[in-house]
Amino acid sequence: MAKAAGKGKANSAFMKPMQPSEHLAKIVGSEPLPRSEVTKKVWDHIKKNNLQNPENKREIIADEKLQPVFGAKKLDMFKMTKAINSHLK
Repeated sequence: MAKAAGKGKANSAFMKPMQPSEHLAKIVGSEPLPRSEVTKKVWDHIKKNNLQNPENKREIIADEKLQPVFGAKKLDMFKMTKAINSHLK
């Protein structure tokens, strides 16, 4: 039981609603959201618009909405979280 309570505290920062930047809001909406929900919505956008490189699934090809968030035309999916986090307050 004590472990579960400690685990909840560790995740509270991750679950705290964050305000998306103007650029990120074009994808996830302008309401504050937990980081996990922001990441989920960005992935929904990527899949809906078929933005994964078919030859290299780890590579995301940014469309006009994602480019200002990523700061590049292409981004490795493992670098995506860092790019997204810089657009959350």
